[in-house]
Amino acid sequence: MSRVLLAVAHGSRDPAAQQCVLSLTSRVARSAGGVTVRTAFVQNAQPSLASGLRDAATHAGADGVVVVPLLLSSGYHLSSDIAGAARAAGVPVARPLGPDARLVRALSDRLQEAGVPGQVPVVLAAAGSSDPRAQAGTRRQAAMLAAHRHAPVVAAFATAARPTVDEAVSFLAGVTGQPVAVAAYLLAPGLFHDRLWLSTGTWVSRPIGDHPAVAELILDRFCDTARTGATRSLCVAGTRRWMADWTGGARGHRRKSA
Repeated sequence: MSRVLLAVAHGSRDPAAQQCVLSLTSRVARSAGGVTVRTAFVQNAQPSLASGLRDAATHAGADGVVVVPLLLSSGYHLSSDIAGAARAAGVPVARPLGPDARLVRALSDRLQEAGVPGQVPVVLAAAGSSDPRAQAGTRRQAAMLAAHRHAPVVAAFATAARPTVDEAVSFLAGVTGQPVAVAAYLLAPGLFHDRLWLSTGTWVSRPIGDHPAVAELILDRFCDTARTGATRSLCVAGTRRWMADWTGGARGHRRKSA
């Protein structure tokens, strides 16, 4: 039986954001065994969610499709846009990518790439949502990162919730007397990351993007939601292939100018 993992991202008018998502889903496809991986967007990019669902169902039938949201938390786009379209198509939806321990690995690597010292306090900066579940999920992810770094980490939001990123930076700087890093809790570049770069943090990491840990997480979300044992066997094989292909990430450095 054909199976399709339909990865659904938010979408952006920024071509760099679309390229980042496609790079990530290409990485997933290389580790997916016999599962077909396709990409769609809720808005601002093509193919649309509706088009992606139609094409995936044509390829595998509704019973052969699993939607995996490329979203780091719950919120309106997941509970309304994605869930509604998938329900109408008779297709199951996996839970969002975050919070998850594997995102700690990705966030830590991005902070290291930015040249952030190990004991520096961090603001985990999400896009923001008025949905309390999304806010709570970001705070849980911040707690995971803090436990890993053995340093203070505060969740903050670029929009729709508080504290704002600058409020959180000011708080941590006042409490610790240290410079503060901003970890971008974003999947792709675009408007929200541009806002983070203008924040008062001393360092700003790049978005999580096509980190291998995120690709692994996407495949696992698919496996957790897939309906057949045959698909689960393919998932195990794909995960083993991902582990064999693991090569780590780049180790560049970037600090904001004064």
